[in-house]
Amino acid sequence: MSNYIRLANFFELYNIGLYGQENLWYRYTNGCAPGKTLPFTGSGTTNSDFDYLSFIYQGAAKNRTGDNLQASLILSTNPLSVGIAKEALTFKYHLRVWTVTLNPLDDYKSVQKILTFEDWLVASLTYDPDAVEVILSSGIDAVSASAPNKVLTRDQVGALPVTGNIAAR
Repeated sequence: MSNYIRLANFFELYNIGLYGQENLWYRYTNGCAPGKTLPFTGSGTTNSDFDYLSFIYQGAAKNRTGDNLQASLILSTNPLSVGIAKEALTFKYHLRVWTVTLNPLDDYKSVQKILTFEDWLVASLTYDPDAVEVILSSGIDAVSASAPNKVLTRDQVGALPVTGNIAAR
């Protein structure tokens, strides 16, 4: 028995149809070997096999101004990865991603525990001869809405003015 903890990511690319239905296009994992599949039943997904794709998922990070969360999916530059990335950007796909630990008791062929679940919008992509980076954005920023990081309440600061004008004295 080893003392290793093996992490893996699963992702689904989907779009929202005209009547609000989800249209699932792709399912991939980086938790198995090329040409293999890995079964996974995650929150929000049906019991299904995820095909192998070589990728790195870099989780949520705030930008410098703190007004947006971003993540990225880094793929190798090959016709399959570039095609998926371009299609995801062109058709404004959503990306659902799970970070999990794999079960050492069955030779890492099943999910032991779900660590995180995130849902993103494909916002942009960059590429060079070595990698394709798909930039993922939070849904709030993608629709030009803004949500404050902190909301002040009466319990925290006392009586608040009824107008938007706050005068410093």
